[in-house]
Amino acid sequence: MRTVRQEANIARERLVQGLALAVLLLMGLYCVAGPSGLLAWGENQHLLEERRAKLVELQAERDRLKNRVALLNPQNMDPDLAGELVRSHLNVARPDEMVMQLP
Repeated sequence: MRTVRQEANIARERLVQGLALAVLLLMGLYCVAGPSGLLAWGENQHLLEERRAKLVELQAERDRLKNRVALLNPQNMDPDLAGELVRSHLNVARPDEMVMQLP
């Protein structure tokens, strides 16, 4: 025959085991659906690819600007670039040029 004390111990053990199982299930859920879990991993990979593509674009833009700065060297300035800059910033044109305004 079971005593009241044994039944209380069994109930306490089941409660502890239930709480431990609940904690393990929550930890597993966090590993799968948490901010750094398996579901977020695919999204992070997608964002990484987007940022790598943006980095390639920015590096190409930086290289273009570096080349333009090198062409503006005061000792050896590119005459075409100098003429382009003068016309665009000072709004001047040569007499033989036709100015066309786009809508």
